[in-house]
Amino acid sequence: MTGALVVYSATFMRYSMAVTPANYLLFACHFVNEGAQLTQGYRWLQYHKWGGKAEAEALKAKGGLEGGVKGLKDKVEGEVKKVVAEVKSVGK
Repeated sequence: MTGALVVYSATFMRYSMAVTPANYLLFACHFVNEGAQLTQGYRWLQYHKWGGKAEAEALKAKGGLEGGVKGLKDKVEGEVKKVVAEVKSVGK
């Protein structure tokens, strides 16, 4: 479906400029759609063909996304506590 929509949007972008007067609104709509479809196609290729699926499975095996987010949360909390302590020591 993504491939069909890429061709469709490209065709109508060309058509919107070929008519007289040029239809800039039609061009803008299909330009945005073309970008969205190309992005979606890239994401599909990244996940299914270029190793994204294997990376996701490896992350899941290590404890998943929750473990990574929890580790990041703990790191941020530690840094905030350091900054708060530093600010309190400056204020004395």
